[in-house]
Amino acid sequence: MVRALGTADAVLVGAGSGLSVADGDAHTGDVFEERFADLIARHGYHGAYPGGFHPYETEEERWAFWARNIALQRYETGPGRVYADLLAVLRSVPAGRDAFVLTTNVDHRFQRAGFDEERLFCTQGDYGLLQCSVPCAQVTYDALPYVEAMLAGQERTGDTVRVPTETLPTCPRCGALLTTNLRADDRFVQDEGWYAAAERYRDWAAAHMTGRVLHLELGVGMNTPLIIKYPFWRCTYDNPAATFASIDPQAVTAREIVDRSILIRSGAAPVIAALRERLGG
Repeated sequence: MVRALGTADAVLVGAGSGLSVADGDAHTGDVFEERFADLIARHGYHGAYPGGFHPYETEEERWAFWARNIALQRYETGPGRVYADLLAVLRSVPAGRDAFVLTTNVDHRFQRAGFDEERLFCTQGDYGLLQCSVPCAQVTYDALPYVEAMLAGQERTGDTVRVPTETLPTCPRCGALLTTNLRADDRFVQDEGWYAAAERYRDWAAAHMTGRVLHLELGVGMNTPLIIKYPFWRCTYDNPAATFASIDPQAVTAREIVDRSILIRSGAAPVIAALRERLGG
């Protein structure tokens, strides 16, 4: 991996949820259990994912979860050492000056860690954005003021935790409820910022169809292989000078590119830390 980084002309990083898990995210585990103890007692889930899809009886109860979850995941936790180490690794090799990040993560850790936002495409949304639930327009809204208002008014009646009805986020345009700007169905809003990032990514990819490109996959599983994994395999196959690398406990590659693949079956944290030490970043 050190050699691949050192000899590459450019690096395309593809980051999945495993990278943030390695960085100590709070979607499950002790921090989540502590912060959501009352909601766990009421609803019985033990993680942000089942919490997000739980069939709450009211919008006030649903937003009691979401306001707290957005605050925790987007504003209160991370980024940690893994993102700092990755940034240092990229800055320590010549190819890092021509790097781009494609990610399905929605926790804003790349931006908060100091990665160049002009070379970052977050395909699945952002915890820090809300959108109309209809939606009536392809625009997004800053989640923070809505989240702060709901958290300030959060109340408990018996074993029910809810936010006041008057603090529920509503669309400034049509009055419908707002919802999270996270890709779940065909109502996901792709705003101007999303399309601008998508165009920058397409331009970068078009300019790097040849040459020694390292397609570096970090923490990517098989939940959404059409976004990162399969395109990385295809780009490596189409470019004989390219290399595919994957750091993940279940790292795999395509048979057709196995001779140009580097598979490290491990969590990202120790590997990226070791790369930083080896490269002097």
